[in-house]
Amino acid sequence: MTVTLRPATGDDLMAVGALHQRSRVATYSSFLPAEALADPTPEAMGRYWVERWQWERDTHRMFVAERAGTLAGFSYLGPDDEDDPATGLLNAIHLDPDEQGRGVGRALMMDALDAMRARGWQRAVLWVLRDNAHARAFYQRGGWTPTGAEREEQIGLAPTLQLRFARPL
Repeated sequence: MTVTLRPATGDDLMAVGALHQRSRVATYSSFLPAEALADPTPEAMGRYWVERWQWERDTHRMFVAERAGTLAGFSYLGPDDEDDPATGLLNAIHLDPDEQGRGVGRALMMDALDAMRARGWQRAVLWVLRDNAHARAFYQRGGWTPTGAEREEQIGLAPTLQLRFARPL
């Protein structure tokens, strides 16, 4: 069964939040403590996306992937977080855990890169958790390379190191 991509709507955001939380727990549980991943709840993550989308929908783009009418993943992109007008930021690609390895992530990434090119950006960047070896390998297979930039952010009470990756468009 094939995956279809479409622009997200406001009606998708609670389901996107629930998927986002499932994805985080499944992916990050090998290197973050369970307490760090217990919050937010899937409902709280949905409310987060509803709120964020309210403020960013004019400058950002969310696409959802569906398989047989069921949400399989999503991507979210927008302007560079360091204000480079020639650069777009891939904020997120998250998949339902059952969709790992089935081509959904690649389809979302290729679609996001096309969307960035269509916006006139010449470069794409993203942040990935240093300890998320699977995601780092996924992005490197897609032509992304580490820039050397790092930042630390909290997931729950756990400090996490993030690495910045880039690729030309």
